Amino acid sequence: MALLLALVPLIGIGALYSSTLLERWRDLSRERVRRIRDEQRSEMAAHLHDSVLQTLALIQNRAGASSEVARIARAQERELRSWLYDGDEPADSDLPTDLRDHAAALELDYPVHIEVVAAGTTVERASGELAAASREAMLNAARHAGGDVSVYIEGAGSRVDVFVRDRGPGFDLDAVPPDRLGVRESIIGRVRRAGGAATVGRGVEGAGTEVHLTLGGGETAGA
Repeated sequence: MALLLALVPLIGIGALYSSTLLERWRDLSRERVRRIRDEQRSEMAAHLHDSVLQTLALIQNRAGASSEVARIARAQERELRSWLYDGDEPADSDLPTDLRDHAAALELDYPVHIEVVAAGTTVERASGELAAASREAMLNAARHAGGDVSVYIEGAGSRVDVFVRDRGPGFDLDAVPPDRLGVRESIIGRVRRAGGAATVGRGVEGAGTEVHLTLGGGETAGA
């Protein structure tokens, strides 16, 4: 009886440690699987970078930025890079990611090449009004200008600025009849209702169109 009583604490300690060791073993197994998967992905990425990705880049350069072949090649390249380098992490829903995805979709439907660049940090989400207005500005540029379109996102603290620039024939908001509410409501009005500001006008030296959207941090863009 005394021996049995002495063994009870030892059995309890053993059960506790076995549970801990089992969990540790599972962690090590998951880490090993993840490491193997990363190594395989890296090897595949190196191989594809030297073959498929370079071929897709060559197709884009030879075909011209706005051609149908180049747009398809660009979409395939983005999809492949996303699979190779994003890993198993869930897709982000921040503003730069959303606008890059939107650019890729527009390039499939219009003869346009959209470059999206982000600087600084922003907590603005894809579901916000600024994102919706930016997407509308990108759509307008793809529809009416085509060619090369640049989207620049700059975040600083609570403020975020988005610039959408094209090289099309230009756009004069004052020349648009008052009953044409597309740009006024879907871009300017939308940002203004969210507490921001927006300008839509001629680009640098009067060439093309520039849309400037600002939200947070004391807006300076005009309306």
